[in-house]
Amino acid sequence: MNRIYRLMGVVTMLQSRRFLPAERIAEKFSVSMRTVYRDIKALVEIGVPVSFETGRGYFVVQGYFLPPVSFTNEEANALLLMESIAARFGDRSIQKHYGTALHKVKAVLRGSQKDKLEQLQGQIRSVSCGYTQNDFAYLTNIQDTIASQTILNIEYRNNRDEVTSRAVEPIGLVFYALNWHLIAWCWHRNDYRDFRVSRILGLSDTGLPFKKMDHIELNAYMKLLPVNY
Repeated sequence: MNRIYRLMGVVTMLQSRRFLPAERIAEKFSVSMRTVYRDIKALVEIGVPVSFETGRGYFVVQGYFLPPVSFTNEEANALLLMESIAARFGDRSIQKHYGTALHKVKAVLRGSQKDKLEQLQGQIRSVSCGYTQNDFAYLTNIQDTIASQTILNIEYRNNRDEVTSRAVEPIGLVFYALNWHLIAWCWHRNDYRDFRVSRILGLSDTGLPFKKMDHIELNAYMKLLPVNY
């Protein structure tokens, strides 16, 4: 890989993470640790304020804004294709945020790239199978609580039309059987439960940290689901 493209790739990784270990950079670009150190030095020399914290990795000093990252035609096209997927399988919150994100991507494209993307946009469609239920706006909030590991209060209607209030600790989201499912520890049942998101009537993030410290890994729980992965 051309060194310029690799340096741009390192900048992209720094933008997307709070801390970036040197080992991850080396693995991503298949280079030696010595090459990673040289690349970081080169970024510092051109004015990117990269610093290092022992045990965590490299980071960009807070308050410094890197210039917009450029996209190849193929990367822009892939993001455009994902827009139709988000429209079909995401809920209203995901559709809204993906739409604004795509506008930001378009803003940094070159003129010729924008023209090609506009032309391509009218040639991509996804057809609903009629069974996907996503007329809600919960996925963004659920993602936030998974990332922050905070307790979520939900009002939930089960398949017998019984409505209960639950305090849950979300460990992941899984899409199967044409529906999004929240996998969470339920304090009402003292066990893990699979909540179909379309059956959630309301939710709120308590901001309180998880009380249970030894949660099962999502991949391990998925083996218990009634589908094959």
